[in-house]
Amino acid sequence: MSLERALRPVDPAMELFLPPGVHPVLRAACTAASEAMDRCQRAWDRAQLLAPVADGADGTPTSRLDELVEEAILHAVHPFRVNVLSEECGHLDNGSALTLMMDPVDGTGNAAAGLPLATFTAALVVDDQYHEALTYWFATGQAWHATRYGGATRRASGRLCLDGAFLSMIRPKGDATAFLTLARRADRVRVLGSSSLEAAWVTSGVLDAFVDAGTDTHRSVDLAAAMVLAPAAGGAVLDAYGRSLAFDTDITARYSGVVAATQSLAEEIAAVVRHAHPR
Repeated sequence: MSLERALRPVDPAMELFLPPGVHPVLRAACTAASEAMDRCQRAWDRAQLLAPVADGADGTPTSRLDELVEEAILHAVHPFRVNVLSEECGHLDNGSALTLMMDPVDGTGNAAAGLPLATFTAALVVDDQYHEALTYWFATGQAWHATRYGGATRRASGRLCLDGAFLSMIRPKGDATAFLTLARRADRVRVLGSSSLEAAWVTSGVLDAFVDAGTDTHRSVDLAAAMVLAPAAGGAVLDAYGRSLAFDTDITARYSGVVAATQSLAEEIAAVVRHAHPR
């Protein structure tokens, strides 16, 4: 398959079934991401999809899969003339009050390997306020959507304490003390490789919390959708070290995100991370 064919415009007839009320920018971006993902997975194998083709704005290599899906999205949302913030292209300022803050493929390694744990995830920011969010699970078509005024159709579990919780975490890098401390107190632990999907599962009660146990792996785009989805479902989002998660166009900033069913659980998990892995 040629590069031009992989980036062809999305056929409007193939638009996805998404929840009612999704903003047209989010709808266009999600549809383009899904179509591009399907084309890429049909055209290339894992090594080809993961091959680095550029340096992303976040300072990490951009894979072929990330580049092609992002290019398809940028083409689809261009008529709206909104600003865009993405880990690959960085901040594209079109002078709009509306910013599409996105991770075109969250779980690139999973998607390239054929593991069905990857999403398109994005938030719409109005001026500097998180306004609306959408996380779309490529493999199933399931979507999580909410606005800052509510609208979530799912609820978090309501768990208040860490002991006995069902956690998902990012794999430890180097010092694993915080990871192991949390794992010993939890009832069950998973490492799944798609932050936005794991955060979405917190907002629907499947998981009690999702944690980066002090590795500072998260970028702002990884947590953007959760900033809307979690509060709408009764949950909470914070950085384990108390750093602000307010909207910022600096795509290089890193965080240790905690997405939990309640503010109480989020704060307890953050305290454990800080104690086990102090800055």
